[in-house]
Amino acid sequence: MIGGGTGVRGRLRQLLGVVAVAAMVGTTAVGCGGSDEESSGDGTVTLEFAQWWAPELPAGSFDKLMTEFTAQNPNIKVKLLSGPYASTKQQLVSGAASKTLPDVVGLDGAWVSDFAKQGAIADLTALMADAKYDSSQLASQIQIQGKTYMIPVVNFVYPLFVNNDLLAKAGITTPPSTRTEFLDAAKKVSALGGNVKGWALPLDTAVPNGVQNDVMSWVWASGGSMLTKDGKPDLTGQSVKSATEYVKSLNDAGVIAPGALTMKEQDKVEKFTTGQVGMVIDSLAHITLIKKNNPDLKFTVTPIPAEDGYTGKRGIPYASWGIGVADSSKHKAEAFKLVEFLMSKEKNAELSTLANGFPGNKTAEPDFSKSDPLFKTAFDIYQAGYPANEFVGLPKSEDLMRSFDEQLQLTLTGKQSVDETLTKSQESWASVL
Repeated sequence: MIGGGTGVRGRLRQLLGVVAVAAMVGTTAVGCGGSDEESSGDGTVTLEFAQWWAPELPAGSFDKLMTEFTAQNPNIKVKLLSGPYASTKQQLVSGAASKTLPDVVGLDGAWVSDFAKQGAIADLTALMADAKYDSSQLASQIQIQGKTYMIPVVNFVYPLFVNNDLLAKAGITTPPSTRTEFLDAAKKVSALGGNVKGWALPLDTAVPNGVQNDVMSWVWASGGSMLTKDGKPDLTGQSVKSATEYVKSLNDAGVIAPGALTMKEQDKVEKFTTGQVGMVIDSLAHITLIKKNNPDLKFTVTPIPAEDGYTGKRGIPYASWGIGVADSSKHKAEAFKLVEFLMSKEKNAELSTLANGFPGNKTAEPDFSKSDPLFKTAFDIYQAGYPANEFVGLPKSEDLMRSFDEQLQLTLTGKQSVDETLTKSQESWASVL
């Protein structure tokens, strides 16, 4: 999704153009069918754990965590199956369809509904009960019909990134906090001329996560929703209509970077890094990358602007490294021990610190002492608001994003009205939800 907007760390690695070297124990294949026969004569169990996390962490750090786990649980071994986000997703989608998932799987929230419907991932509510696990320590759980199928391990949020120098040059002294202030700042930055624009909006339909991160984020920032209380689409409601009209107003004002209809997330990040746009909604995971590629760029992160007059808590888009257990695993109890280990206060704080993300255990606190000060700023934003991503757990979430994207493009190119876009999108979504 962090899909779309999910799998953000995987997309970061793709952005860097690096071929991720798998950090593995014993194999380099992903999704090779669980460990049905992986019990030795002495009672030792080997768990296969497929994820895209290890290549995104400092070299060897995830292996070290697994070594600590096996030291605490001598009867359990872990075989890491590590690869980039895109290939991990492909392998797990295939494994889910054939019921051959590894015992423990890294999950993107966008996959959960489909995997659960296929019977590929286990009901974690039952496993938590069997293990007498206290789930009150979890910051969130991804549920389908009241049953938990994914636990977010680390969360990556998407605040507003602001180029301090461009805004200062345009006479803006404070980052925008409302929609009116944002439009004003975007106009003034665009008026600087050259190839500079106020905002970048990636709407490539092949990877339609811009709908989640860059469009619906305006809805959530003002406490709104794209769904009714019973989970039906509410795209013609006031929240989504207001946000869509606002995005159209930005387009009409000429403040959006050219090429939006075919722009991908990595293009948006590159434009911000090279000083071609003043503001973007982007993943915290990209802070290190931006500073590496342009050490002289002065930027900050701030909450996504809300509707004028809104005083409630602001939703902030997020993507997660989620974890689940294969329903086909013969070692569910042992698999859940690994989940428990990664969600413990100490280890979850350690993993979040390594990943430059925020913990899934609400009692854990990352150590910001050695990280960029912007992570602490973002953590304060995160704590003052609430994580918002209504696409997590929805069936065919990427298809929903794509269908909205296609209709929105027609509005932005003057081919249909906002009302027509929302009505057609509502009809399309209603057939899925």
